[in-house]
Amino acid sequence: MTRSWRLRAGAVLLAGVSLAASAGEKRADTLYLFNWTEYMPPDVLEDFEREHDVRVVQNFFTSNAEMFTKLRSGGDAQYDVVVPTDYFVPRLVAADLVRPLDHERLPGLEHLLPEFQDPAYDPGNRYSVPYQWGVTGIVYDTRVLDDVPRSWSALFDPDINPEAPFTLLGGDPQVLFGAACASLGYGFDCTQRDQWVDSARRLMESKNRSNFVGFTDSTATIDQIVRGVSAMGMTYNGDLAWRQAEDPDTYGHLRFFVPEEGSQRGIDTLVIPKRAPHPELAQAFIAYTLRPDVAARISNYTFYATPNKAALDQLDDALKQPPSSLSDEERSRLVFVPLIDTAQLGTLSQLNNEMRSR
Repeated sequence: MTRSWRLRAGAVLLAGVSLAASAGEKRADTLYLFNWTEYMPPDVLEDFEREHDVRVVQNFFTSNAEMFTKLRSGGDAQYDVVVPTDYFVPRLVAADLVRPLDHERLPGLEHLLPEFQDPAYDPGNRYSVPYQWGVTGIVYDTRVLDDVPRSWSALFDPDINPEAPFTLLGGDPQVLFGAACASLGYGFDCTQRDQWVDSARRLMESKNRSNFVGFTDSTATIDQIVRGVSAMGMTYNGDLAWRQAEDPDTYGHLRFFVPEEGSQRGIDTLVIPKRAPHPELAQAFIAYTLRPDVAARISNYTFYATPNKAALDQLDDALKQPPSSLSDEERSRLVFVPLIDTAQLGTLSQLNNEMRSR
């Protein structure tokens, strides 16, 4: 998932240390973390450093594809812990880029909510531990739109939205095509070629409409709406929740919903690369994030949801209300991005490239 690009002093310092240290020799007392931007509280890292008398060095990526390419290019021997989204875990396993976890060194796995234990993307949590989760949906400006149907048709149907400027998510095509599939009645978790072809046609029609602003990431979608460039688009609930909590005057008029046809539940995970320089320290770090107090601090910082049941009563009030918190009915409409094989991935990538180029 795309993360917020907000700047905090601690994160900037960590990024600076990362860039300086990556060119030097790895030390045995250093944990190398490959993470999404602004996705780990600086004080959580500092406490881990003190407890284990080590240093944490972060590098950042902006997409799962970028992360995957980096690991395949030798990064699996450079980093100790990486944070891929759920549907990329099988791809990492198939490419022999991650190692099995030692569950005996992971006290706290029992804190995970049942729905995050034994997930389809990683049976038995053999290679990954859930870290944070969020939802893909639609955000809109209530000052411009006052009667938006809770449907993907708000974006994809020109009869429903003939004039309001809108954006669509760029990045991984599975999320974008999932939304288009859902709008056609195929479900967000579509995997058939003919469904993808129909979705590509719908996306081409959508991007050629006069009120289409462009393909953007989650945070750019929100900022464009605030600036009046757009009126609605696809985003992740945690990105909007953080902004509304930090600056309600600027972002308070925005609303988020999960379309009635269904949408994505995205789980970001923690994995250890196959040739991690410090795998034992990596195990200790993952175990550290499973502590209920640490898990709560992480969510209170990111504004994404925790999979840790024991942490729920320690969350800030802002995370117990929309858009961070969802109703049971909304949660029932969520699905994982489906697992696809290499041939399917090639087909989808080709369709996405053709759609974007026309």
